[in-house]
Amino acid sequence: MVKRKNKALFKKILAFAGALFLIGALVAGYLAYVTILKPNVDIGPEYTHFFIPTGSTFEDVKEALLAEGIVENEKTFQWLAEKKRYTNRVLPGRYRIYDDMGNNELINLLRSGVQDPVNVTFNNIRTKEQLAGVVAGYIEADSLSIINLLGDAETMQEYGLTTETAVLLFIPNTYEFFWNTSAQQLLNRMNREHNAFWTRRRLQQAEKIGMTPIEVAIMASIVRQETSKRDEMATIAGVYVNRIKRNIPLQADPTVVFAVGDFTINRVLNRHLAIDSPYNTYKYPGLPPGPISLPEPYIIDAVLNYEDHEYVFFCARDDFSGYHAFAKTYSEHLQNARRYQRALNERRIMQ
Repeated sequence: MVKRKNKALFKKILAFAGALFLIGALVAGYLAYVTILKPNVDIGPEYTHFFIPTGSTFEDVKEALLAEGIVENEKTFQWLAEKKRYTNRVLPGRYRIYDDMGNNELINLLRSGVQDPVNVTFNNIRTKEQLAGVVAGYIEADSLSIINLLGDAETMQEYGLTTETAVLLFIPNTYEFFWNTSAQQLLNRMNREHNAFWTRRRLQQAEKIGMTPIEVAIMASIVRQETSKRDEMATIAGVYVNRIKRNIPLQADPTVVFAVGDFTINRVLNRHLAIDSPYNTYKYPGLPPGPISLPEPYIIDAVLNYEDHEYVFFCARDDFSGYHAFAKTYSEHLQNARRYQRALNERRIMQ
């Protein structure tokens, strides 16, 4: 009888222990689910971008995640981050975080360093300051660090450029970068892109027309400001080539505007022409020491394939179509210029 009672008691104890074990396992499983797999990101939209600046600590990252409302449960995130040793493996960058991510998925992403790259686009650039400002709007490097490198003679010499021609390292286009790109990394990448653009064919074309790639790009920068019409860019380039060959100053109004530094000027006047600057091609023969804008690839190609003709003059047409009237003689050019000046006066465009 006693044995039966002991056996029944033992079974009850085993059942109770089993129940406790099962409950413990369920609790442990639930806690593991809450900590590891349960969604801990609630951002509303499908995804958001989270930026980790260079030099950030885990505390910086955690505080930013909480401040931006990305992570809901701080304790579970902290616990798993410690277990996965993310606290000592913070990598800077731009990360795409999706709604409803769990701690495990989020931490794996951040500790992997797999960034969502940015597309950097720059065009319609006039100065290195403008260029630096535009690019710095996409990446971590600030505009001052970029300007400092572009303005450093020794640095630019390493790329075969001067501080005057520094911006020509940048070929206008759209490029994919990691957000945490430094100013030096930016220049190194642009140097590779620049070298890739200047293919053997383009270098041979430049040599054939008796110009260096830098001279071609400087001329292209002037052509860019003279016209927006692609079908006459090669013609205008041909005018400049003819003037250089005949030792005639370029007398390009856009270079004067650049020298003055006022890009709102619509009409170049005598007081503008009087400015003493190497960029004033009315005063100084040949090409200016640097570009007056950042020319796109198709404009550089227009210069490399300039039109061979006898024109040495051109001015804007009086119909304000954006096209130009070309002339072989000065007297013919004066007639074209008077018509355009008369049209300016009629529209009261004085400056």
